[in-house]
Amino acid sequence: MVPVTAADQTLARTFTEHRAHLVGVAYRLTGSVADAEDAVQESWLRLAGLTGAARDDIRDLRGWLTTVVGRICLDRLRSAAVRRESYVGSWLPEPVVTSLTSTGEDPLDRVVRDDGVRLAALVVLDRLTPEQRVAFVLHDAFSVPFDEIAAALGCSVPTARQHASRGRKALVDADPPPRVALEEQRVVLERFLAALATGDVRTVIDLLHPDVVAVGDGGGRVRTALHEVVGPEKVARFLLGLVAKYRLDPGAVGVVALVNGDLGLVIPEQPGDGTTRGVPRRVDGLVIRDGLLVALYDVANPDKIAHVPFTG
Repeated sequence: MVPVTAADQTLARTFTEHRAHLVGVAYRLTGSVADAEDAVQESWLRLAGLTGAARDDIRDLRGWLTTVVGRICLDRLRSAAVRRESYVGSWLPEPVVTSLTSTGEDPLDRVVRDDGVRLAALVVLDRLTPEQRVAFVLHDAFSVPFDEIAAALGCSVPTARQHASRGRKALVDADPPPRVALEEQRVVLERFLAALATGDVRTVIDLLHPDVVAVGDGGGRVRTALHEVVGPEKVARFLLGLVAKYRLDPGAVGVVALVNGDLGLVIPEQPGDGTTRGVPRRVDGLVIRDGLLVALYDVANPDKIAHVPFTG
């Protein structure tokens, strides 16, 4: 057995201090909780495997680890891009669900406070190429120099700059809604659930933004919207159809929680009663713009919500 030295212990403590930051980097890059945690663990293994002299050459450990995590996530993004070619339906990020009374001790609790990891922003990042995403996020969000980004991507500095520029333009063009205050979100959510309970299409439409979209991700394994549902009337009829089909009580269908830092619903499995089909568990993220619901993200793929604690 190799003895653990005082230097090793100091390095481990220092790494732990950077862990929340690294989880935030990895999650924003991959949109996957599992991939983020694996990438951070792999970065530790790479650091711990360095010789004393190689460790001494690292002048900015946080920056070094950030770049290493970026390189690891690039490989995972490229692998995910291949998987998406055969993916059934829409692809959404893995949601990070935290309690409304979270103490903030878990690294993910701190990660979701960042405006850049709200679902509306991650959905846009998912449309970028792996290279664009890594270059844009590392530079614009974490101030990694372009020479280090270029080394991570295996390209020239001008090409790395171009990747970041294209990622930045895509985000600006998509114009994802900014995060609004939780109290405003709560008011809209309560009004929205009450409107669904009425069963009246017009009442629901009045709470939907003109650009509203409902996106489901079941991965071909769980029933949800196979294609995006766009527009107030279509979204209202789609949601009311689900309420009627499954005989749901909108006021008690799920537990209100923070989904990537914004209010959403954690919906436990609801077995059928012989006359209605059961509802598999899922996480619904809601996005508000101008006091109206502008997006609903229904993540039902079991693989993407396996890390979420469900009650009920």
